[in-house]
Amino acid sequence: MKRLGLIAGSLAVLVGLFVIALPTLLHTAGLHPTYPGEAIDLSGKRALVIATNHGVLNAPGETTGDPTGVMASELTIAYYKFLDAGMEVDVASVKGGEIPIDPQTLLFMIKTPEDDRFLADPDLQAKVTNSKRIDDLDFTRYDIIFMSGGWGAAYDLGYSQVLGDKISDAYAAQTPIIGSVCHGALGLINARDTEGAPLIAGRRIAGVTNKQLEELGIEVTPMHPETELRNAGAVYESRSAFLDFFATHVAIDDERRFVTGQNQNSAHETAYKMMVLAAEAQQ
Repeated sequence: MKRLGLIAGSLAVLVGLFVIALPTLLHTAGLHPTYPGEAIDLSGKRALVIATNHGVLNAPGETTGDPTGVMASELTIAYYKFLDAGMEVDVASVKGGEIPIDPQTLLFMIKTPEDDRFLADPDLQAKVTNSKRIDDLDFTRYDIIFMSGGWGAAYDLGYSQVLGDKISDAYAAQTPIIGSVCHGALGLINARDTEGAPLIAGRRIAGVTNKQLEELGIEVTPMHPETELRNAGAVYESRSAFLDFFATHVAIDDERRFVTGQNQNSAHETAYKMMVLAAEAQQ
C-alpha cells in the first residue's frame, strides 16, 4: 500500500508539473508566437477593431449550442498593439452592443498576456460590452481597420452587406489599411470594387484553413474562410503544420492595402505589419 501511495503521489506531481508547463509547451509548439519589430508611433491616428455578435456554436437552423464568440487574443492583441502605438482605438460589431468572448479562449493554457491585460482593463471591457454599431461609423475616417475572428464570426461577418459596403468605401478612400485574422477575413467577401467585382479577387489573402477546422472538429459553422475566400476569387494563402492550430502565415496583397493573418497565431505579425503600412502612408 505504501508503494502504491508513493507511485500515486509521484504521478500526481508529474501531472501537476505538466499542467504548469502546458502554456509554455503550447507556445513553444507555435501557439501565439510574438513578432519582433521596432516601436511605431501612430499618435493621432485611428484604428477600428471589429468583432462578432454571435455567441452560440450551433448548426444552421439550430438555436442552442456551446458558447462561442470572438477568440480573445484575436481582439486583444491587435487592440493593444494599436493602443500602445498611440492610436485612438474603437471597437465595433455588426449589430453593436455586446461582443461575446469565447470562454475556452481564456483558459489558462491558451490565454495571452494581452488577454490578462483585458481582464484587468475596464476601458476595453466597456468597449467590448457596448461596442459601436458598424452602421453608425464612417470607415473612411480610420487609418487601420482590423477584423477579428473566432467561431462567432462565421455567423455574421460574411453575411453583413453593410460591412461589405463599408470595407468597399474604406478601400476607395485610399487611406485605411484593411486587415483580419482567421475568420475575420469573412468580412472581406462582400466588398466590391467600383465595377461590382469582388474586391479581393486576385489578391493574396489568408484565413484559417479547412484543415484546421477539421482537426478541431468545428465544421458545423455556416461559413469556412478558406472556402469563401476562394469562392470570392482571392489568391488564398496558408501554411500547414503537423496541426494547423500551430501554423501561421500573413499575406500582404501587391497593392499593400490588405494584411491578413491565417489564424490566432498570426495576430501579432498582422497587427504590426498593418501599423508599418499605416506609418508608411503618413510619410
